[in-house]
Amino acid sequence: MPKSKTAVVNHTDPNIHERRKADHIRINLEENVSFNKLTTGLENYFFMHQALPEIDLAAVDMAVSVFGKSLSTPLLISSMTGGTAEAGKINRILAEAAQTVGIAMGLGSQRAAIEDSSLADTYHVRQVAPNILLFANIGAVQLNYSYGLEQCRRAVDMCEADALILHFNALQEAVQPEGDGNFANLLHKIEQICRDLPVPVIAKEVGWGFAEETARQLANAGVAAIDVAGAGGTSWSQVEMYRAPTARHARVAGAFVDWGIPTAVSIQYCRRAAPELPIIASGGIRNGIDVAKSIALGANLVGFAGDFLRAADQNGVAGVIEMAETVTDELRVAMFCAGAENITALGNTPLHTTYFK
Repeated sequence: MPKSKTAVVNHTDPNIHERRKADHIRINLEENVSFNKLTTGLENYFFMHQALPEIDLAAVDMAVSVFGKSLSTPLLISSMTGGTAEAGKINRILAEAAQTVGIAMGLGSQRAAIEDSSLADTYHVRQVAPNILLFANIGAVQLNYSYGLEQCRRAVDMCEADALILHFNALQEAVQPEGDGNFANLLHKIEQICRDLPVPVIAKEVGWGFAEETARQLANAGVAAIDVAGAGGTSWSQVEMYRAPTARHARVAGAFVDWGIPTAVSIQYCRRAAPELPIIASGGIRNGIDVAKSIALGANLVGFAGDFLRAADQNGVAGVIEMAETVTDELRVAMFCAGAENITALGNTPLHTTYFK
């Protein structure tokens, strides 16, 4: 078990949210926070290769429209950070790149800035990304800790967002030293926010996936989209293990290294539960082939997090653009070789698990 690198948490520390954000960035960049054996499940599927695709590679169209905004390709820079000076710099790098290549972006949890307005600037990205599809972000559990419509509006207004993510991170809160564990009776509060907030609400897991019944409950409550954020990518229980104040706490967090619903499975659960809603696939997506498989399984938009964070940290805007364009190139070739000339056709392209029946 890796030794904790963070001192015992002081719950009265006025800078606790800012310190936690800094810890999360450092740990994601420096430590192994992957699942151990559990994977996304995408490797279990393949496209039937089309040796004669009967389409022109140059004519493959990857454009999509989500919440009324056109994207050049169905990619999302998934929610990661905010709340520190370093996080603000990263957010602006990510947003400038998103604007350049025409993809969507989600911001990290804005709780820090709602509770300390001096941190709001770390989420201000519209000056470098005036046209992107942008998602604000608050933890759903905060609706049980005095948050309501006012705080949700503030999060949206703070960054001029097109939609609000309510993220669901029950396991992370359960193993976080300063976690908020009261998830009781949240559904009716979520329904109220969906009804009264003037922008769409997206339900997002953070790396363990949504079960079908949970997705159905959220769809019935009025969410406008679901981000499955399944297992197989970053394990936030592992992140919290590295922040653990004691060896016992680290052991509890570390026990959940292979917990969760694989991304490929959760996409299908959510699509069955909410056939009319946009589904966002994220959690361990590594390349354009994974993007293509996710869309064929039922997703409309596909998110990357850790890889974009590392690209931003190492090579700035140019690195993020390079990654987005590389994934787009991979997606184009995958679509071509699967015989899908556009995203609608890709969504109707069967995936296989065996060559023979």
